[in-house]
Amino acid sequence: MDRIETIRAFVAVAQENSFTAAGRRLGLSTKLVSKYVRHLEQRLETQLFNRTTRSVALTDVGISYLERCRPILDQIDDLDSLVRERQSALAGPIRLTAPTGFGSTRLTEALVPFLQEHPQIELAMKLTDTRVALIEEGLDLAIRIGSLPDSTLIARKLSDMPMVLCASPDYLERRGRPEDPEALAAHSCLADSNQPEQNVWRIRSQGKEHVLKLDAAIQCNAPGALATMALGGLGIARSPLYAVENHLEAGRLEPVLPDCETTVLGVYALYPPNRHLSRRLRALIDHLAGEFGMRWSPGLP
Repeated sequence: MDRIETIRAFVAVAQENSFTAAGRRLGLSTKLVSKYVRHLEQRLETQLFNRTTRSVALTDVGISYLERCRPILDQIDDLDSLVRERQSALAGPIRLTAPTGFGSTRLTEALVPFLQEHPQIELAMKLTDTRVALIEEGLDLAIRIGSLPDSTLIARKLSDMPMVLCASPDYLERRGRPEDPEALAAHSCLADSNQPEQNVWRIRSQGKEHVLKLDAAIQCNAPGALATMALGGLGIARSPLYAVENHLEAGRLEPVLPDCETTVLGVYALYPPNRHLSRRLRALIDHLAGEFGMRWSPGLP
């Protein structure tokens, strides 16, 4: 039995915590995945998983073995990709993660032409609003918006992402249009709780920075949900531009304090420092930098 395939099955089960889910991921039957793992355990003469009818969990030996298996599979995949890439076409797997809202809209829109141009790329995209550990999850790339915590990951900035203040025309007719930042204190404010200072809005007007500590009427960690609430006339939203730009262009939302400057976030690509950056991954990062840079950061090289 192929040793690499048994290791690949073991890693998939460990990542999915399920033989069935591992089979779906690998395109194999649950029975075959179980056979591969059982064969590996027999060859190693040790138990890698504790199995019950309800769960699958790594043993201590299994945890140690997993840590050593991942880089081996990465190297094998890189070797395979090197051969394919030298045949000119970009090919092979890319495993990336991104925030749900951004990933399902702007990121997907940017990925479509890349995947159309390179049909041999095998994309696995994990969308989640919880930050995941790339190495532990076996991922190649993370797309993130906002300030970056201290990390061993390598980061490349793809674009700026302005935060904008906006509200529905109906709300502004009822409550009035703020003429200066301090007037926001009298309004219902909708805050993005993804931001480290969701109740502190920093707005620069006529060369002066206003630091406003607001009691946000509604907080939410999904910018798309905030946009929907603003559309419903519930208040003034502070949202990343990508979530509201279509509504602003259509007039369903209006900018608030358009002459003022507010926070500008960054859109970043992050990847592990010890992982070989394949040509396909470099090409994808360059493509996203071009797509996003042209959209939100015209001056970004």
